[in-house]
Amino acid sequence: MTQVRAQKILGTKTPLIPSEKPMAQPLSLFYADTSRPNKLVKPMSIAVTEAITTLAEAEERFQLRRTEDERFFPEWQTDLPPLTEAERLGLVEMRRRYLYQRSQGHLLENTVMLLFASPLLTLAGFYDPPFRIKTEEPVQLVLEDAEEILQGRLDVLVLKDQFWVVVLESKKTALSVWAALPQTLAYLTATPHPEQPSFALMTNGDESVFVKLTQADSRQYGISRPLAALVSNQELYGILQGLKRLRDGVSRGWSSQKPDGYS
Repeated sequence: MTQVRAQKILGTKTPLIPSEKPMAQPLSLFYADTSRPNKLVKPMSIAVTEAITTLAEAEERFQLRRTEDERFFPEWQTDLPPLTEAERLGLVEMRRRYLYQRSQGHLLENTVMLLFASPLLTLAGFYDPPFRIKTEEPVQLVLEDAEEILQGRLDVLVLKDQFWVVVLESKKTALSVWAALPQTLAYLTATPHPEQPSFALMTNGDESVFVKLTQADSRQYGISRPLAALVSNQELYGILQGLKRLRDGVSRGWSSQKPDGYS
């Protein structure tokens, strides 16, 4: 289970650091309440989707700042790898099936995962070595006020040697893709390598949005424009190219340095 510990505890509660040894049971955190000597207080556990329901809440509670500087997030639109003819044909067939099923009405999240997200991961090469796929991966976030522990599950996590390549969050088509942004940002803060940029792809099938988060200095994030596979094959091509760009980036090793000219 991935856990983010607070770097700074606010108020009068002082954290007691738990043992780092492997434990058979889920890790429990307790805090010493200095206003009540010898009293241990266990933080409240709550689901991420219940605690973080708006973008404003995510930004405030995780100290996030959005940047619209295009130099911050070039990975989704520049130096994109070309697609092979086989990849293009695979995307065309995938979109044909998706549109056929979509024409009957809205699709549930599991159907979006089956028809849209999984084929994309296949074509991007994330089911093959050296990558590993984890689904419904538990994530635990300890907020800085130390009074709540947020619990959540990543829809899909792509790993390479324990490094997070990309997080994929899907929603049913009846929901806007933007509904996934607050929880996606929360999950990205849980990366075990905060010195490196982390990435996510949010999708409801109709539209997909890439997200980038950096935490080396301060927490900043950027987003791509919506790529609408519902509209054209070209939009779908852009999604796969973006995933391949992230794949190639982690294979080379992302630099924690800021892009040229970005401050």
